[in-house]
Amino acid sequence: MAQTLAGKDQWFVVHVLSGQENKVRENILKRVKTEEMGDLIYEVLVPTERVSEIKKGKKSETTRKFFPGYLIVNMHLLDENNQLVGRTWYFIRDTPGVIGFAGTKDKPIPMRQSGEAARPVKIKRGRKRGKPKATLKVAKW
Repeated sequence: MAQTLAGKDQWFVVHVLSGQENKVRENILKRVKTEEMGDLIYEVLVPTERVSEIKKGKKSETTRKFFPGYLIVNMHLLDENNQLVGRTWYFIRDTPGVIGFAGTKDKPIPMRQSGEAARPVKIKRGRKRGKPKATLKVAKW
């Protein structure tokens, strides 16, 4: 079931340094607590999935990022008039490791609610079964 979002409660894609997603996520969460931003920033997710692969006859399951270099953040960034909430904007932009938001330079675009609103819910739940990782080998003739 898709999550219904209130006007101030929207999902945004934040571009971060590749390979630093978890570090930036933890940094944002720590800063939310210390700067009391919990009323404006609700959730910070690193989009990951479980992948199963067979190497040397053994099946293993690993977790990989399926949007490397991005975080998905549920926050109050746009007000009723679609104007930026400065406190949230600068909080995210001033976090070390954050490059910017998905969208134009000065106007981040929230994720669409139709169809994609369920995606952050799927990211939180994760996949119950591992997705097979395709490995192809070139055959010799």
